[in-house]
Amino acid sequence: MSALTLNLFQRPEGGIGRAFALSALVHIVLAAVLFLGVRWQVHPPDVVSVDLVDTLPPPPPPAPVVEAPKPPPPAPKVEPEVKPPPPVPKPDIAIREKPKPKPKPKPEPKKIEAKPKPDLEMQKRMQEQLAQEQRALDQQRQERQLRDLLAAQQADATRKAASARASALGEYIGRIQAKVRGNWILPPDLQGNPEAIFLVTQLPTGEVLGEPKLLKSSGNPAYDDAVYRAILKSSPLPLPSDRALFSRELKLTFRPRDK
Repeated sequence: MSALTLNLFQRPEGGIGRAFALSALVHIVLAAVLFLGVRWQVHPPDVVSVDLVDTLPPPPPPAPVVEAPKPPPPAPKVEPEVKPPPPVPKPDIAIREKPKPKPKPKPEPKKIEAKPKPDLEMQKRMQEQLAQEQRALDQQRQERQLRDLLAAQQADATRKAASARASALGEYIGRIQAKVRGNWILPPDLQGNPEAIFLVTQLPTGEVLGEPKLLKSSGNPAYDDAVYRAILKSSPLPLPSDRALFSRELKLTFRPRDK
């Protein structure tokens, strides 16, 4: 064995004494604990005292009867929920039903608000206003009727004046034509009723100024020449009864068969 191993098994001399001292101390402590524990458990006996009496004490009152708690009501039976069987999917070839159109909501009826009744003063003002408007309408209608009447009278008067003028002018031209007819000499071979129109210029005294102008020939030169000479021979021409009918130029028409 090596020198190191020998050193390990060698004990120092001072270690044995310390071990004996420690062992003695442990035994002393254990003996003290046992002694004290036995003294704590030993105590003097209890003293019982008895009192002698002639009568026994009344019995104690009976204990109140405590009703037993009622059992809780039985819990309702819960039936197991029966789940419906899952829907069977329709085959793809099945015709799908068209969804039904949703009904249109009905329109809510409009609430008619009650109009407040006008007071008497307002009614009176409205009646006066209506009466005033009615009077204005009546006045306008009367004025329109009066205008229509005046217009009709004026038109009638104008028509009558025009008719009278035309009549007077016709009478004036007729007198001129009659005088010219009295002065013409018609060709003997004249046939039919040819028409010749001349424009005659005259003075305010009725005298023919210049030569008459043939505006439309009758187609018979002999007849046209006879009328031309008769107009010059008839100067001065007759004057109208109303000087307002006098015209410087006159358009005269002549037909041999007219009277």
